[in-house]
Amino acid sequence: MANPRGISCFVSIIIVTVIWTGFADSVHAAAGKPRVIATTDGEIDDQCSMVRFLLYANEWDIEGIVTSSSQYHWRGHRWAGDDWIEPYLDAYEKVYPNLVKHDPEYPTPQYLRDRHVLGNVDAEGEMDKVTPGSELIVNVLLDETDDRPVWLQAWGGPNTIARALKTIEERHPEKVASVAKKIRLFLIWEQDDSYQKYIRPHWEKHNILSIISDQFDAIAYRWYEIIAEKEKQYYNASWMKENILNNHGPLCSLYRAKDNGDFRSEGDSPSFMHSIATGLRNMENPGWGGWGGRYVRVRNNTWLDPIVGDSFVYPKGRWYSKVTLGRKLRASKDPADKILMQQYYRPMWRWSIAFQNDWAARADWCVKSPGEANHSPKVTLKQSADLTAAPGSTVKLTARATDPDGDALSYRWWHYQEAGTYKRNIAIKNATSKSASVTLSPDARSGQTVHLICEVTDDGSPPLTRYQRVVITVK
Repeated sequence: MANPRGISCFVSIIIVTVIWTGFADSVHAAAGKPRVIATTDGEIDDQCSMVRFLLYANEWDIEGIVTSSSQYHWRGHRWAGDDWIEPYLDAYEKVYPNLVKHDPEYPTPQYLRDRHVLGNVDAEGEMDKVTPGSELIVNVLLDETDDRPVWLQAWGGPNTIARALKTIEERHPEKVASVAKKIRLFLIWEQDDSYQKYIRPHWEKHNILSIISDQFDAIAYRWYEIIAEKEKQYYNASWMKENILNNHGPLCSLYRAKDNGDFRSEGDSPSFMHSIATGLRNMENPGWGGWGGRYVRVRNNTWLDPIVGDSFVYPKGRWYSKVTLGRKLRASKDPADKILMQQYYRPMWRWSIAFQNDWAARADWCVKSPGEANHSPKVTLKQSADLTAAPGSTVKLTARATDPDGDALSYRWWHYQEAGTYKRNIAIKNATSKSASVTLSPDARSGQTVHLICEVTDDGSPPLTRYQRVVITVK
């Protein structure tokens, strides 16, 4: 695989009376690409997610792809097979020569095969056995030559992850604290009890950032009940056939859509969509929101889905199908709850047009030359993306974007109200220009934050969007 590249972000802003000139690397630039390990139970929607995952393989350093189990799937019970991923890697190998024309950072098929191993699959929640999958995770976390964080994704149950952490605790208790600093967890529900039984009591005290998602259901099997009408057209059969299923090569042809061609389910995709560097800076804070959803801190450094309404209390234990607010709202016959349900899932589905079009462009990369396909714009800001300003003051914002295909670009600045702590509406002057400005209300209190998103979309086919986020803290 090609060496990790630094992800640089250029920023500039004029704030009140202080004027900065020139462009510089953002202090938020990541030291290399995100590192990820995906663990998956091979459910149909895992198989769908695997197609998207492989099309974004250039965005991360993939340290492992581990077959695991869950409360729904294990060896002998609705099992897709120990080697279900192999056809997907074979198909990836066939489109790889074209993918690298679009980005040489795509890992080689052999690189991925070397990192595809079997984890704990014998039963739901089984974490007694040391397996090749658990050992891979152990080795990555113990490797002291790379101290970058590792996003451990549980598309199914977290039991293989739990086994790995237990091995580290047993063999290297002196390294537990240092290993914990590397770990970032993104769980699609708690699909077995190993998080509550082992990870939480033994590792939560080390302040591991842990996201446990119910929002994934917005793009899972019943997406058509959840998302808004405008976004549904990006999931229906006509869109899927044109942009993914037909004439896009052997990898996309493996996508398991519904029989009529409708999008089926990718409930596991938010776990890695969170780690796609779009400019939204959501990896800095789960509460800031991005393509993988937006979350709130519920305890310690554990983040769950934001609650809507006023009658729900987070459970003390597992966050999964039987207790989540999403399932309760979906089961309700009250029309008011149906409205709440759409609001509850909105942090995820609100990005549907952008991430579906982005996926469609990746599908094009499988079969089209760089000159025939579209590529996302690059967005920068003048100077700092983190500002301070006094109540009543005016903040001037300037963005700059370039497009690798020479496409025309449109700008839109908007206030991401839910992500900040100042909850009142803020008017943005010249919101569709490169340069915009906002005036903070005199009633803004010290310490409150305002999140402003610069959204840039090209006019290519399909249109692609990237962002930058400015966070203003009130003095």
